Amino acid sequence: MKTLRIFTLAFALVLLAACEEQPLQAVGQLESDRIELVAEYAEQIVSIEVREGQLLNTGTVILTQDSSRFDSRLIEARANITRIEALLAEQLSGPRSQTIDAMRANLKAAEIEQEFRTRDFDRLAGLREQNRTSIESVDSAEKMLESAKARIEMVEAQLAELEAGTRQEKMDQTNGLLSQARAQLASLQIDKSRLVLSATVSGIVDSLPFEQGERPRAGDVVAVLLSGEQPYARVYIPEVKRVGIRIGSELPVSVDGLDGTLNGVVRRISSEPSFTPYFALTERDRSRLSYVAEIDLPTLAERLPDGVPVQIVFELEE
Repeated sequence: MKTLRIFTLAFALVLLAACEEQPLQAVGQLESDRIELVAEYAEQIVSIEVREGQLLNTGTVILTQDSSRFDSRLIEARANITRIEALLAEQLSGPRSQTIDAMRANLKAAEIEQEFRTRDFDRLAGLREQNRTSIESVDSAEKMLESAKARIEMVEAQLAELEAGTRQEKMDQTNGLLSQARAQLASLQIDKSRLVLSATVSGIVDSLPFEQGERPRAGDVVAVLLSGEQPYARVYIPEVKRVGIRIGSELPVSVDGLDGTLNGVVRRISSEPSFTPYFALTERDRSRLSYVAEIDLPTLAERLPDGVPVQIVFELEE
């Protein structure tokens, strides 16, 4: 009888221990932000400076595309600027005396031509009155005379413009052309710089889909980076623990395969709850609401791989 009582008491203690509340856990896995670098132009890859798995700093050159097409356009753009600058300098200094003298000579020649055409027309008109020439000859002479008069008007206008100097409106127009040419050059220089793809963040090279010598299309992903020196822990915080956790909170993170815990710092936590995902420990855990949190981990000697399970055990409150 005494033995039965002892057995019953022992069994009751076992049941009581089994019924004790288990500490809450936040489960998840290691993840990294994926940064995709795309080719903006369909140009051949002439060099690849890194390898997959290499840790990079921000600004490290990853690959370079051929710039020959842009180099030729840059030469043309610089030549265009030089031409416009020379034109503007000429407009500012005014026309040279040789140019004005040449235009005056053109005017003198035009006046001589008009005198000749006038005499020829008068002669043919007189002959026509005597029926000694055709109407066609008179009409032709009249047209030549009108053409000579029009040429004089044109040369006189050109000479007047030269003698008056370049008008301000024309110089303003040339200045506008110069500004456009310089803007085009700057735009081409920016376009050329985009042929050199560099790391936008520090992290590890996850993949390089193209090899040297290949020509990606515009918009193709040419490099994928995993940001940061370490992945972060993406975990699901139980609803009852959400109030006590905020950005900057420190939490002990256990990583499968590592002894002890890592001191993590919460960098983000969702404001809306969701159901704990499929990989939660028990069916009861999966039915609970939780909050997604991202936790930065300290730098280790080697980068931890993505996808490794992690957990946070919350101490029981007394």
